[in-house]
Amino acid sequence: MSFYDIANHWLVYVMVSIGILYVAGLAIVSMRKSWKRALAKGYSREKLMTVVKASVSATIIPSLAVVIGFFSLAAILGIPWPWWRLSVVGSVTYETMAIDSAIKAGGLEMSQLSQATGEDFVLVMFVMSIGIIGGLFFSPFVSKRIQSGTMELKAGDKRWGALGGSVFMMVILGVFVVPMFLDFSKHGIVKLLTLITSGVITVVLDKVATAGKIAWLRSFILAISLLLAMVSSVLWAGLLG
Repeated sequence: MSFYDIANHWLVYVMVSIGILYVAGLAIVSMRKSWKRALAKGYSREKLMTVVKASVSATIIPSLAVVIGFFSLAAILGIPWPWWRLSVVGSVTYETMAIDSAIKAGGLEMSQLSQATGEDFVLVMFVMSIGIIGGLFFSPFVSKRIQSGTMELKAGDKRWGALGGSVFMMVILGVFVVPMFLDFSKHGIVKLLTLITSGVITVVLDKVATAGKIAWLRSFILAISLLLAMVSSVLWAGLLG
């Protein structure tokens, strides 16, 4: 079977649907218990509904970037697997890096997926899953300790708290951005130019929102920059052949 025969197979749809329904059911049960607990603590239904409405509005806007990312991944991996990854645990940046690593391990490039086999798709699924499972496994055991240590550090000396946040962002940049500067293939140059375009668009939109005092625009900067950056990637790819 070919890469896309597996990617769009009905069995993958079934497995993904079961997983998403389980996660959705877990969320509903948690929400119901939280609602009852809040009522028992004396909160009014009107106040709780205000919190729900604020949470929904704050969640929908950032989700636009996820939806855009889904369409970009669906063109590469079919519909069910990106649906699962971006609905539950994944991020567009991580997923594309994992796909690229897995395909290259199979001796192909991203542009050659039409030549890939079903085994290649299984390898992609494995890499995308096993590469992120460590964080999920260790989070329940170490997250509270890390959070408490961070709060204590900020309380003792605010400079160290600011430094810690900066170091965290630098680590993320080192992992995701630095490799883009070391890939001199056409594919790598397209990725780098897309990254630069995204950064320029983000800065411009931020300046426009600040100068024009457009508060609502800040909520859409991520989605707009992601969409326009993807459009620019098509332009860069065309220019570089």
